Amino acid sequence: MKKIAIIVGTRPEVIKLAPLYLELKKSKRFKPVLINTGQHKEMTKQMLDLFSIKEDFNLGLMEKNQNLQSLTSRVIEASYKLFKKLKPHLVVVEGDTITVMAASIASFYLRIPVAHVEAGLRTNDIYNPYPEEMARRLVSHIACLHFAPTEMAVRNLKRENISNNVYLTGNTVIDALSYTKKRISKEINTFKNIDFKNKKVILVTLHRRENFGRVHKEIAKTLVKISLTFDDSLILLPLHKNPNVRKVLLPVLKNKKRIFIPESLDYASFMYAMKNSYLILTDSGGIQEEAPSLGKPVLVLRTKTERPEGIKAGCSKLVGTKPKQIFKWTSRFLTDKKLYKKMSKVKNPYGDGKASKRIVKILNNIF
Repeated sequence: MKKIAIIVGTRPEVIKLAPLYLELKKSKRFKPVLINTGQHKEMTKQMLDLFSIKEDFNLGLMEKNQNLQSLTSRVIEASYKLFKKLKPHLVVVEGDTITVMAASIASFYLRIPVAHVEAGLRTNDIYNPYPEEMARRLVSHIACLHFAPTEMAVRNLKRENISNNVYLTGNTVIDALSYTKKRISKEINTFKNIDFKNKKVILVTLHRRENFGRVHKEIAKTLVKISLTFDDSLILLPLHKNPNVRKVLLPVLKNKKRIFIPESLDYASFMYAMKNSYLILTDSGGIQEEAPSLGKPVLVLRTKTERPEGIKAGCSKLVGTKPKQIFKWTSRFLTDKKLYKKMSKVKNPYGDGKASKRIVKILNNIF
């Protein structure tokens, strides 16, 4: 059997690689080995439990107030030592995090092939999003297999002279969403005070590093203005665990009427909130991919996005981070039924829920 090391460190990585892990488990040709760097201990455990997956190794790398340079060096060192011992035939990474970049470097040093899931996303600005844009660019030049989610991602790779072993597969996040939708309960206690039926619930997520500080504060003030202007709406903002986010958002949003700020939600609860919300405001990447499958328009709170397919298709709109633009477009979606209906009916451009099956089929052919 071919040993395939799958390395994760954050919740999004678990979400997107869990369906692939489960698909590999079905095969008689492969032995998937799940390695957790332990960066986001609670959040990754929730995800693994949801998919009924047990990690094979936990590197325990989480440190309080960790910075990018120390995390990068720790992931390289720890994954290098484990890969050297395991001797996998392939290392699978996903996306654009420090985990992905550092584990790929460790694999390269050991001459172990790397497969990159969700390859080819680009903003063409190395500092936006930071540090993700440069992380995924580096991985693209190390990886020998590139599983691109969209045709645009394939074209991005070709522009960088990466054309060998590039496969259009769709995004595995849609696989994960399909898996989770079947397990979302009708009622979740977390939301017992939120009237999804009679109010227009605006689901908001904020965590981007490039928006820390002043930008987050201005967005928070805009959310308060929205809540005061539209009394038929509620704002639900699950609070990210990053202290740089919390220290800015809490003083502005705490104890405000029609604004709910629960602690960070587990994935099933978050999917429930997405499914039952009216509109989504986010600076997240994954939510831009998931929301169209649930018929929810997305306002992207960023100046650039590496997921322009949704904007081109018409299921999301890039509104930036300026308060006036955020208020303007949120107001339009709360009042313009025709616009709202048009955006909520768009077919998801990111996949059909079969990406993991395609990837395993490709691996079968290669091996």
